Amino acid sequence: MFVAESVFLGLAVLPAVAFWSWHYRWAGIPEWARIVFLASAFVPAYLLFAVGLMWYSALGSKLLGWRTRPDLATRVADFEWPLVDWARYLVTTHVVRLFAGAVFRSTPVWVLYMRLNGARIGRGVWVNSLGLMDHCLLDIGGGAVIGSDAHVSGHIVEGGVLKTARVRIGQRVTIGIGAVVEIGAEIGDGAQVGALSVVPKHARLEPGGLYVGAPAKRLESSDSDRGHARHSPNASD
Repeated sequence: MFVAESVFLGLAVLPAVAFWSWHYRWAGIPEWARIVFLASAFVPAYLLFAVGLMWYSALGSKLLGWRTRPDLATRVADFEWPLVDWARYLVTTHVVRLFAGAVFRSTPVWVLYMRLNGARIGRGVWVNSLGLMDHCLLDIGGGAVIGSDAHVSGHIVEGGVLKTARVRIGQRVTIGIGAVVEIGAEIGDGAQVGALSVVPKHARLEPGGLYVGAPAKRLESSDSDRGHARHSPNASD
């Protein structure tokens, strides 16, 4: 894993190193101009590094078979190969999240990285969180929105046992700020999960519902209708 990460990082930073090496061979320019040019090139070089790291990490981990396997139940103490591959996959994802996530989250570039890293994601999805793990176990329908600091994971550790399951998020689903979606959950099309709510493992949320709380419970339409009536300017006294 250390060797692989060194290769991924080295390949990603190679264009910037090549540029700086070429720049140092320039002749006939004042020193102050050289310094200004290097300072101005830092941000583009970093962005190029971050994009390269996402690409090489996703491609490399796929070729090496480092993925979270679905429907897994293995003791952590046994340290079997599926557990090792899972750990490697999470490390590569974490390194990308550390160096590139803060720059590209909530942009199409971050969604593209998640696709390259194994996630099944539809069109028009916005992910404003770095808390999505086990990308290869995530199915996210088109038009979904994942709020800031939301946590969606395909694994959980209970009693020393690593358990995994695919998470399915339907089309036009909204996951609120700081919400948690656990393994095996299925969220129907158009559903909304409120901020700081928790969708328990293997839960099934019906399409179009509003779910809040920990664990998340559906807010009945009659309750929401009465709340709307109380605030409506046309409501009777």
